[in-house]
Amino acid sequence: MPERSYRVVLCTLALLGLAADQASKYGVFAWLRGVESHTFALFQTEPTARVLAEVPYEDTMPLPGELKGQHRGFFIEVYYNGENPGVNQGALFGWKAGLTPAQSNWAFAVISLLAAGAIIYWSSHKNTRGDRWLCVALGLILAGTLGNLYDRVLFNGVRDFLHWHYKFDWPVFNLADCCLVSGAGLLLLQAFFVPASQPVPQTNKGAELAGTQG
Repeated sequence: MPERSYRVVLCTLALLGLAADQASKYGVFAWLRGVESHTFALFQTEPTARVLAEVPYEDTMPLPGELKGQHRGFFIEVYYNGENPGVNQGALFGWKAGLTPAQSNWAFAVISLLAAGAIIYWSSHKNTRGDRWLCVALGLILAGTLGNLYDRVLFNGVRDFLHWHYKFDWPVFNLADCCLVSGAGLLLLQAFFVPASQPVPQTNKGAELAGTQG
């Protein structure tokens, strides 16, 4: 009986996630370029007049809420500095590890490249490609890694556009980040709640023969 492999699931999720991430980024940035304040509210609990400030692009880019007033809700919004959209050159939560923006961007690009290589290598192992949910988790993580790596190489930073600012102000994110968090969460669930498969005990052929002859 041929060995079952879920590696195709991993590759399919990685490609679909990468395509969805890039399509959403290109689509949203093109759409919001012509929208007033470059913002669209998915929901807004406290509508307020938007106060737009001419803020020059700096190494540390302020959050959308700092630029556009204390609005609350869930927004699709994009920074524009002239013709170039603002990007996050750090990692999660804008963390830059004390590096300059350019150094930070390329450092995390290298980390992303190494992570993608590690996932591809990991998926070649027999136990990995035979585990459906592990392949799903790794496929999602690979999708997010490749999506943001593409941005770092072509745009010198990650294009973010989703902003949750209700009850708490969450750093702006994108679909690649959603894939990364979902994949990592699935890995944690597997680690803590899925019991490890027990090895099948080897049968003692001598004992079996003795039992049949007894």
